[in-house]
Amino acid sequence: QVQLVESGGGLVQAGGSLRLSCAASGRTFSPYAMGWFRQAPGKEREFVAAVNWSGDSTGYGEFVKGRFSISRDNAKNTVYLQMNSLKPEDTAVYYCAAGATSRSSRWYGTRTGEYDHWGQGTQVTVVS
Repeated sequence: QVQLVESGGGLVQAGGSLRLSCAASGRTFSPYAMGWFRQAPGKEREFVAAVNWSGDSTGYGEFVKGRFSISRDNAKNTVYLQMNSLKPEDTAVYYCAAGATSRSSRWYGTRTGEYDHWGQGTQVTVVS
């Protein structure tokens, strides 16, 4: 079992930046791809970004358009989401997720069903 705890959310003005962190504990010796998803009130959870186990393969939701960057530090069991040029429509609860993979795989998931473990979420609010 893997436990995930997100942090770094908050209130920011449009055009500002935030850096989210997700710390993993538990069975962290198993290789996991890591993803970020978000969910706004009344909307479905949507894919934001993901990274494979080794960190050399990444993917982003279409709306990101170069504004966000995902990275990971396996020595610290932590994945990050750097968010720049934030917009009010980025307001949502951001969730971290882990999906089992292999150490040599470039795979990462873009759908919620591909992830086995989820954090409790961190609120991001962008005001204009």
